[in-house]
Amino acid sequence: MGGSSLSTNSGPKDNRALERRPDVLAYTSAPLAAGLEITGPVAADLHVSSSNGHTDFFARLCDVHPRGRSVNVTDGMLRLVPGDPGHIRVELWPTAHLFRAGHRIRLQVSSGAHPRYARNLGTGEPLATGTAMQPAEQVVYHDPQRPSAVLLPVQVTAGSPAARSPGHAAAGR
Repeated sequence: MGGSSLSTNSGPKDNRALERRPDVLAYTSAPLAAGLEITGPVAADLHVSSSNGHTDFFARLCDVHPRGRSVNVTDGMLRLVPGDPGHIRVELWPTAHLFRAGHRIRLQVSSGAHPRYARNLGTGEPLATGTAMQPAEQVVYHDPQRPSAVLLPVQVTAGSPAARSPGHAAAGR
């Protein structure tokens, strides 16, 4: 659904139907008191586990409008292989976006994004010729010992709330 590709389904799209699926996690901020500008690389810093070593983690940043419309801003995917660590960083495409006051920031996390990215069969077989499929059960942790987060390149301008609260901009979380 949407994104930066050359397909006919690219660009900004309403993601609400996707976010209602049971295999998509959606983490949403409170409504923003002031606008928040981001420019540059975005990442999802995740603590995860999986029942299958051959698996994917997909992350998408969305701008949620006051009436609930959730529009994709940027996304990215990381393909894991057996032995990858439980602490991963999914690099999303760099972007420039203004989240307006009253909007919310949402991060979607799922285990793939077919057909945007080639599906992962979960077996380690070559993607083009593999025939067997092996499901995976994913866990994303977000507790004090494993603080998953979205890392945003916040732009600080004179008079912005971030300029009055430097810790907010420095943390970028």
